[in-house]
Amino acid sequence: MTKVPHEARQVAESFGANAERYDRTRPTYPDALIERVLAASPGRAVLDVGCGTGIAARQFQAAGCTVLAVEPDQRMAEFARRGGLAVEVATFEEWDAAGREFDAVVAGTAWHWVDPVAGAVKARRLLRPGGVLAAFWHVFVPPPEVSSAFVAACEDVMPGSPFILPPTASPHDAYRAMATKTTDGILAAGGFTAPEQWTFDWERTYTRDEWLDQIPTQGVLNLLPPDKLAHILTTVGNAIDDEFRMPYTATAVTATRTG
Repeated sequence: MTKVPHEARQVAESFGANAERYDRTRPTYPDALIERVLAASPGRAVLDVGCGTGIAARQFQAAGCTVLAVEPDQRMAEFARRGGLAVEVATFEEWDAAGREFDAVVAGTAWHWVDPVAGAVKARRLLRPGGVLAAFWHVFVPPPEVSSAFVAACEDVMPGSPFILPPTASPHDAYRAMATKTTDGILAAGGFTAPEQWTFDWERTYTRDEWLDQIPTQGVLNLLPPDKLAHILTTVGNAIDDEFRMPYTATAVTATRTG
């Protein structure tokens, strides 16, 4: 399996297998993040790239935006449509905008599935002058015992997978690498102001059942056979007492179209 996420299409388009669970368990983004993106935008016409079930898109709608979404997974797109979103099915790189323009192109926990240079070039063409490109992610850091149990169980069922962080690695390092790749793609595309990176910190308490409910929505776990997924859930569940506090960081890269 490739180590370049946007080339791993089987993984990128696997999340629809758990669409309802994904929407139920994945967190929304801090209101301050949505507000900051819109404060930089010249208007309220938003394109959501890789909208998934529509978590971020619904937040932009609630903030008064007109949102069009693009999603490569038909199952995720259908779920988002049931929530009242306009969704077109395609990868962003191949999507036909049919002459439409936008004030903001956003991607919530999805831009790593887009070619960083081709995606930035496409966004530049779709944005009005002064429009903003904003890619953002959730970074979460489980307690050490929970993280270690998860890594050990993943190594048991899919040893050597490039999608497993080493036990000593920080999730923040992985997402900093994504942000750097996004920044480099924007700079290579040209036609944008210098990209900015910024973060918002927050926390959430999870019960054991709540966290185990979210685990199957993560990365390649959508593709595992039931017995292997069960091994991961049992191992992680045994590492959790009743509940734990999860620190989150919403990290974003933004740039403004010039010209």
